[in-house]
Amino acid sequence: MSLAFTAIDFETTGSVEGYPVEPWQIGIVEVDTEGTLTLWESWLQIGERPFHPRAPGPHVQVRDALAEAPTLQECLGEIRTRCLGKPLVAHNVPTERNLLKQAFPLEPFGPWIDTLKLSRSAWPDLPSHTLEEVGKTFRLESPLQELLPGREPHDALYDAAASALFLLHLLSQPGWESVDVEVLTHPSQSAWHRRG
Repeated sequence: MSLAFTAIDFETTGSVEGYPVEPWQIGIVEVDTEGTLTLWESWLQIGERPFHPRAPGPHVQVRDALAEAPTLQECLGEIRTRCLGKPLVAHNVPTERNLLKQAFPLEPFGPWIDTLKLSRSAWPDLPSHTLEEVGKTFRLESPLQELLPGREPHDALYDAAASALFLLHLLSQPGWESVDVEVLTHPSQSAWHRRG
């Protein structure tokens, strides 16, 4: 393992007419070249705005905590320290990339590694490439529970850790151990597209 990277995930309010989509939780997992994981998370203040009725995650139960939480802008120092200068990893990158870009347009975050695209590239015939199903397929649930007891999908730290563990699993497979960041940031999905 020679790649250090940071996995990141946001949980958001979802789309509600008259309000922008806003993150209410952030989870970050730093992975060093030895494969050691360092975890960080925060609730994020969003005011009194409503959530989309089907927005996942335990936002109803933590509404009081969100009222006391820092804003995303107030977390910039922590995010910068943990994310700048390393590849960033997420499952379906556009969500995380767009939220960071909107909040911090001058910060040069990236390059980005999309574990959704990587799962489609490496295992195009999986019946589902959602993060939850990929985790089940490659038996990541047990190490995730050891790392984050009691957590489940649609928790930002859990999902960031799931992305990190999936990438570590992929990089341990034959032919993937020594791929460079360029391959990881632009994986071929041609076999997956042909399948459809």
